[in-house]
Amino acid sequence: MYKTTIATGLVSVLAFTLISGCQQEAPATAVAEPESMVAESATPSMSIYEAALANDSRPEADRESDAGRNPAEVLEFVGIEPGMTVLDMFSGGGWYAEIMAHVVGVDGAVIAHSNNAYKNFVGEALEERFGTGRVPQVEILMAENNHLALDENTLDAIMLAQSFHDMYHVDIEGGWELLDGPAFLAELKKGLRPGGVVAVVDHRAMTGAPPETGDSLHRIDPALVIANMEAAGFVLDGQSDILRNPDDDLSQTVFAPGIRGKTDRFVMRFKSPE
Repeated sequence: MYKTTIATGLVSVLAFTLISGCQQEAPATAVAEPESMVAESATPSMSIYEAALANDSRPEADRESDAGRNPAEVLEFVGIEPGMTVLDMFSGGGWYAEIMAHVVGVDGAVIAHSNNAYKNFVGEALEERFGTGRVPQVEILMAENNHLALDENTLDAIMLAQSFHDMYHVDIEGGWELLDGPAFLAELKKGLRPGGVVAVVDHRAMTGAPPETGDSLHRIDPALVIANMEAAGFVLDGQSDILRNPDDDLSQTVFAPGIRGKTDRFVMRFKSPE
């Protein structure tokens, strides 16, 4: 069982905007607990992913992001299934964690990771979303950068949604310590069961862009992701164009007017060898 641990320290919300804006948005206040995990609006023809999006307990503010993020298609590509145990790394406000919880169902579990930097941006969003028992299979894990400790061979999947580039981000005043990339990926691999998957969704940078682009533009060259993951012992198992946008100006920060929320994103699935 993972335990919630919270480190001390004050973090500037303004300073952290450059981190959190490229990941999850803060959710609306949690709605009343539903009688079951099955959406009343779901139909027999829906996939488990479409049914998860249609779940009646999802906050309306969450649904407004569905069209731009295509979560049903992403999670189907990744292979999230009922009964799985999934880690949503750098979960932010828990947007993806809740959808995955509805996919894995009552026999599965989702671990929503956060740290002080994210917590100071989204406030009590995770606690409001998951602390009432409305989505009982979600557990919050607090762990600062370079202090993540996962139980060995306990995870079926890990989601890294718009956060891989943050391995190259640093903001000491904002509480974001530079990640030790190899150690971080080694910890993820330790936590995965053999055959488990890691999903990487991130903002595309120009081909050949240096790692520092992850800090300056909050983008990353897909080739750099592949190189890092393979060096950590993962195997590239698939790529998808679900979130491609050829009109995105890759030279601009992901926060530029007219670009935010509409970036050219890549989706990759890696496997831990069996």
